[in-house]
Amino acid sequence: MKTINKLVLALFFFGALLVKAADEIPPAPEDGGTGGVGPGGVASPIDMYVYALSVVAIALILFYTKKFKSLKA
Repeated sequence: MKTINKLVLALFFFGALLVKAADEIPPAPEDGGTGGVGPGGVASPIDMYVYALSVVAIALILFYTKKFKSLKA
């Protein structure tokens, strides 16, 4: 892989790590309700696994890229 490709990939990766969708999750309402989808709603359970899912996705991309590259050769 050429140096420029590695540099662009690294910049994209570190740039994506710095991006956040929201600063804080607002607290759940105190009236006993679960809240709606908008502000006041609790975080979804998948939010706990975003980093793990990202690592798995990158690993699968690398695995299949290597696999298809070896089939072409």
